[in-house]
Amino acid sequence: MISTLLIAAAAATTPIPNDYSLAQNWLCRPGRRDACTVNTDTTAIAADGTIAFRKSTTPRDSKADCFYVYPTLSYDEGGNSDMVANDEERRVIETQFARFGETCRTFAPIYRSVTVSALRALLIGKPIPADRELNYTDVRDAWRHYLATDSQGRPFVLIGHSQGSGLLKRLVAEEIEGKPTQKLMLSAMLAGTNVLVARGEDLGGDFKTTPLCRKSDQTGCVLAWVTFREASPPPANARFGRTDVADREVACTNPAKLSGGSVPLQAVLPKQSIGADMAVAPTAWTSDQKPITTGHVSLPGLYSGQCVSSDGANYLAVRLSEGLPNGRVLDPGGDLKFGPMIAKDWGLHLLDVNIVQQDMVDLIGIQLSAWEKTKR
Repeated sequence: MISTLLIAAAAATTPIPNDYSLAQNWLCRPGRRDACTVNTDTTAIAADGTIAFRKSTTPRDSKADCFYVYPTLSYDEGGNSDMVANDEERRVIETQFARFGETCRTFAPIYRSVTVSALRALLIGKPIPADRELNYTDVRDAWRHYLATDSQGRPFVLIGHSQGSGLLKRLVAEEIEGKPTQKLMLSAMLAGTNVLVARGEDLGGDFKTTPLCRKSDQTGCVLAWVTFREASPPPANARFGRTDVADREVACTNPAKLSGGSVPLQAVLPKQSIGADMAVAPTAWTSDQKPITTGHVSLPGLYSGQCVSSDGANYLAVRLSEGLPNGRVLDPGGDLKFGPMIAKDWGLHLLDVNIVQQDMVDLIGIQLSAWEKTKR
């Protein structure tokens, strides 16, 4: 009798796996109107404040797939989110992922993520219960469903940020490396998480057979970067860019120039803030307060960046160019803030994807062309 009760109690507390054959469990899938079919037209603002309109295009026949896992963003109460997409999930798709529809079919599962509530509780030393295995098994199950029903041997790119990148890092190690699927991977773009490699090497840490991407036409490889202002490098207590694991270092690959060196970054930013703690979305994007009618803004020539190794940290160091008088905004922000205080240990974590978004989109096209040549 006691054992029966224990089994019943365990069954009652074990989360039920999601059924990813149900359309409601996806934010984005091809062939339907959903979170990814939003307008991603962009207003480009030059240094002198003049503006130009860039219309987004979606190809009729994308030859690659993009599988995206979003970061920590749910404001649901409790340690894990539910499976109902709220405004924050839809907004991050528009901000970080929908633009990739220019180059690939888009897949984005809903998963029971660790919430902002859990993160904030942890930061103040009063953690609340959160199932940190549930988020991974959801993503894994969604991936397995994609492979079984949608892949059909198509090349793919994994795209993640923060919590999402951490989950994809594990997915590559457990579900892709050493399996036939590995030959289909163009790249895994893991923004905003520490990917470890052997010191001075492109392997030997989190991955056994998946190297870092070092050339734009290289496939089957990983991009990983964490972003800090050049003038504000990772402090000793930085959450990203540093590791205390012996003989390991945090990987850095700049999507805008995988071979290294400083280069302009093709940032695409949201016109409006994507989070309560984010300083993006200045009062005016230009000194004469020109109206911006698109949901996205690009700022050609404002940002440049390169991967830097300094004082034991590896990171994408971002520099802002000097502005022109009466031109565009000099600094759109992007720092994580707690009240008026900038959290320097986070760097520009909230901009990890947006700071190089168009570079990422362009790179997928190059990788796809390279992959197709190997199949001829």
